[in-house]
Amino acid sequence: MGDRKSRNDRKGGDKSQRQLKVGEEIRHVISDILLRHPFYEPELEGVSVTVSEVSISPDFANARVYVMPLGGVDPDGVLEALGRISKTIQHELSRRLTIRRTPKLRFQLDSSFDTASRISALIGENSNANERE
Repeated sequence: MGDRKSRNDRKGGDKSQRQLKVGEEIRHVISDILLRHPFYEPELEGVSVTVSEVSISPDFANARVYVMPLGGVDPDGVLEALGRISKTIQHELSRRLTIRRTPKLRFQLDSSFDTASRISALIGENSNANERE
């Protein structure tokens, strides 16, 4: 019964060590696939995509892949293109990983870069204002 409580706690946001480990492994493999695999998507041609995090569901059936195109090149177009080739990436993942079931991939833009830039700008404004006083 104590085990059931810990499982419910994980649903609240805490990830198990296994989820974190598999998510990180998937992140590395997807990065390698995007770097080396030829995709015939105009939105991805010549665009470098950073895979910042992979968050995997407790049952390992689904994974959210947080990405950001370098240089902010048409993030919506890149996201749509990744959605179109997600089955191909998933198939390649299944060949490279040793897990029982390959999760279904859902690509999302990583907004943490924008948040960090805004925070940095606010800190810069505050430090400049303090220096003037």
